[in-house]
Amino acid sequence: MIRKTLITLSFLGLLSGCGGADESADTLVAQPDGTSSVDIGEHVLHFSAQSTDQLPPEVARAYNIVRSKNRAMLNVSVLNASDNTSVPADVSVKTVNLTGQLKNVTMRRIDEQDAIYYIGELPVANRETLIFDISVTPEGVETASEVRFKRQFFTD
Repeated sequence: MIRKTLITLSFLGLLSGCGGADESADTLVAQPDGTSSVDIGEHVLHFSAQSTDQLPPEVARAYNIVRSKNRAMLNVSVLNASDNTSVPADVSVKTVNLTGQLKNVTMRRIDEQDAIYYIGELPVANRETLIFDISVTPEGVETASEVRFKRQFFTD
């Protein structure tokens, strides 16, 4: 139940506003239409960012997440493209706002039955747009893949 809720909230959060950002040669960029996943070779990277107040209280308690309209949660998962099974990965995130202020996000791994998620939290201000640079290296892969997306948060 909690797993399904977390997955559903992740995808709903994406529907409310992912966008593209400046593209570099080695960085895949999520498109402005709300893309929430990117193919990275033999794997698919799923990602979302949303306010933590959108989480049901029981989900927030289960994962020790502070519910607040002034806090955001980044959720990342890596799946094997051939069979949609979760894959362990090294996941790191660099986040900045539009003024270039660095926002620290420490990702933590959550194992739930046959699923693996990486979750990080950070403070957000009203109308703040954050650019998320995700670096992921799936288990068994030597080279990291880079993905960038941006998301605006409304706290009022």
